[in-house]
Amino acid sequence: MTATMTPPDPTKASLISRESVAIRFCGDSGDGMQLTGGQFTNTTAVVGNDFSTFPDFPAEIRAPKGTTFGVSGFQIQFASHNIYTPGDSINAMVAMNPAAFKMNIQDVEPGGIVIANDDEFNKVNLKKAGYTEETNPLDDEEIQRRYQLFRVPITRLTRESLAESGMGAKDVDRCRNMYALGMAYWLYQRPLEPTIDHLEGYFERKKGLPEVAAINVRALKAGYHFGETAEMFPARFEVPAAPLEPGLYRKISGNEALVLGLATASNLAATEMLFAGYPITPASDILHGLSGLKHMGVQTFQAEDEIAAVCAAIGASFAGKIGVTGTSGPGLALKGEAMGLATMLELPLVIVDVQRAGPATGMPTKTEQADLLQAMYGRSGEAPVIVLAAASPSDCFNTAIEAVRLAVRHMCPVIILSDGGIANGAEPWCLPDLSSYEPIVIEHPTESNSEDGFKPYVRDEKTGARPWVTPGTPGLEHRLGGLEKEADTGNVCYDGDNHHAMSHARQAKIDAAADVIPPLEVKGRVDSNTLVLGWGGTSGSIAAAVSLLAQEDCSPAFSHLRHINPFPRNLGEVLDRYDKIIIPEINMGQLSMLIRSRFLKDAIGINELKGRSFRTRELADRIKSIMNGGGA
Repeated sequence: MTATMTPPDPTKASLISRESVAIRFCGDSGDGMQLTGGQFTNTTAVVGNDFSTFPDFPAEIRAPKGTTFGVSGFQIQFASHNIYTPGDSINAMVAMNPAAFKMNIQDVEPGGIVIANDDEFNKVNLKKAGYTEETNPLDDEEIQRRYQLFRVPITRLTRESLAESGMGAKDVDRCRNMYALGMAYWLYQRPLEPTIDHLEGYFERKKGLPEVAAINVRALKAGYHFGETAEMFPARFEVPAAPLEPGLYRKISGNEALVLGLATASNLAATEMLFAGYPITPASDILHGLSGLKHMGVQTFQAEDEIAAVCAAIGASFAGKIGVTGTSGPGLALKGEAMGLATMLELPLVIVDVQRAGPATGMPTKTEQADLLQAMYGRSGEAPVIVLAAASPSDCFNTAIEAVRLAVRHMCPVIILSDGGIANGAEPWCLPDLSSYEPIVIEHPTESNSEDGFKPYVRDEKTGARPWVTPGTPGLEHRLGGLEKEADTGNVCYDGDNHHAMSHARQAKIDAAADVIPPLEVKGRVDSNTLVLGWGGTSGSIAAAVSLLAQEDCSPAFSHLRHINPFPRNLGEVLDRYDKIIIPEINMGQLSMLIRSRFLKDAIGINELKGRSFRTRELADRIKSIMNGGGA
């Protein structure tokens, strides 16, 4: 065991207080890094810090072990104040093998802590990671000068701590992540009890494997005691609890929040929900999560493909239930024709699109915002739909409820845009008071709306919606299908004037939703001449960048859009107040295009497609450059 850069205190590690820390666990996809990071996050939530996480998965299902293609990582920033992102640079990294070291070392800040599993830096693994047989990065003098490098034989120490367990070598080696987690808990003064409770609850009580729980707990404690007794680390750190608003909090990811939001919407509507989906990264967890909520009136159906899934959801809506489907960008393309059918039928339908990097298969485990125009226009003909975009993991809860509310109010499809960063990332969420949510009113008529017989396409004057009739209601039988409908009667009609009128009627329903959309709120320095406008998962990066600029006395105003179609009614008025409109997006300028075409504003885009959100410092510098007359 060796440590470089900073010599350890021979007596006791000093205690240093920090406002925030970003730590990353990285290793092979079989090393349990997501579990490790998840448990560190759960414990951080118990401690009371604010936090933001960034799980990073390999795209390959079974990449060769020890290669850079199979590296899995989990980053968390936790703080004693409000934070908005998982952090730009890493204060500490735990690398379980050379491949993980190689793929992540560039993100560690100068002077940052690097804990490397020295046992795995052998010739075979070094070669797999792309190093030459003679080159061990841990021996590199530049690495040793730049970072606080701690070479810990985690594999050997784990085996020694579990030598008397009687378990096989394979089971023992699976506990290395718990050993590393124990060290991290000691280093940052995190309690062991939440993780011990989880291990015992999962392996012992749920899986009936008390011996597996025991060895994981023993490895966790051994890692913690190693940090305490080895006298290797010169300091340990404390991050005080954040001053969060009073309430009951839990950790929540975007996909978890969508699950709870959809189930809550079903409860608020007193109507059963059917979620029909087909597994696709990074949306699959929504189907998994909802499948366990049958007791809340939620039914799930795993279809054979994306088209079958959306058609099943439309069928549920036809039958009077709340039809929902979920997917990612490639699946949204496949669902396009059926979404046009739902638009023509004028039935409520919610489509969740958890965006990922494309096109085609693209980078399925990396995030992107490039489905906006597909959500707006990706159907044949004029087929307008309502489009919402969640801003953060916890915001997915309210976004899901609002999507259901708008879908049934206006009898139309509603698309929820999330993304991989939101879906897999997590943050603290204060459990809301559900009694404060208004019921979602659903009415299924039982009487004819005309003396001449039931007319299924007579519209509500306020919402533009047609009646939602439950099939089999006596006297209200009517015809449905994909062919154009005659106004009021719903009969098949090929008349041009009728098609013109019906197309505008379907658009008017979407426009009418703006009546219940809250006005756009402007934050930051509202009297600035510059507005930074964002949408979706860039919310945290923009807020953090503007906060950074405020410290440098160069603060713009900023706003964030949840409602993309229709826009808030006051958006034009807000845009008119500013000389410069800056729009950061993880695409090539899709919202910028919409703003230019709708409001004739020369929006300036800041655009990246790197599979992650913006780095705070980089985004702040680019905003500042534009404000000072330079380019992005």
